[in-house]
Amino acid sequence: MYPRTLGVYSKAAAGKTGVGTTLSDKASSTYWYARRLSDETYEVQPLNENNVPSGMRHEVSKGDFMRDFTPEPGFYEQRTLPQMKSLQKKLELGAQYLDQRLFGPAEREFLKATMIDEENVEANLGLGTVYSESGEAQKLKQVLDILLSKDETFNEEQRHMFNTFGISLRKQGLHEEAIAYYAKALDYNDGDENLHFNIARAYYARGEPEDAELTEKHLRRALSLRPGFAEAQKFLKLFKN
Repeated sequence: MYPRTLGVYSKAAAGKTGVGTTLSDKASSTYWYARRLSDETYEVQPLNENNVPSGMRHEVSKGDFMRDFTPEPGFYEQRTLPQMKSLQKKLELGAQYLDQRLFGPAEREFLKATMIDEENVEANLGLGTVYSESGEAQKLKQVLDILLSKDETFNEEQRHMFNTFGISLRKQGLHEEAIAYYAKALDYNDGDENLHFNIARAYYARGEPEDAELTEKHLRRALSLRPGFAEAQKFLKLFKN
């Protein structure tokens, strides 16, 4: 039943213009994409210059939402929804090309998506995988900086592309990047045995003096979370021998 998309809402904000004796109140409105998370909790996210939701999400109580936000159905239908559909089409096409390992077409579609929403996590995860697989280190660094700065990167909604990108970093020998990526993910979900397993593999592959201890630590943590984790059991046995 939840979350439930409600559409676009405006929020009036009181601002000030002028200085000294010319200071005056000025009312302005900001536009927000709203979802209902539960009977008592709502989520709002600001719209960017292309009228699509982008940036940090905020949870507000039902009372605050009803008091501060005004529905804008015309705005949603005429401006936001068409742009969101265009964005989604580009993301889906980029993902299809990526699955076929057609990195050039995939990059083009994901870049088109970032022209609508430059912070879009799905688009940047796709670009990150493209740049990792094709060895474009400078572009990869720029994308990784964006991904590591956004909470949405590590949401369950992004699970498939999140895993694809992380695996690509490790397989391409980008151990530092993979470790930074998985460490950030663990900040959000320390109870995910797969994350512990994957960061253990990245530490093991990096091979620094301190990495043996870190490898074992994360393998044992993975097994404490899922005792029957066969791959982790096999890896730990191999590692200890």
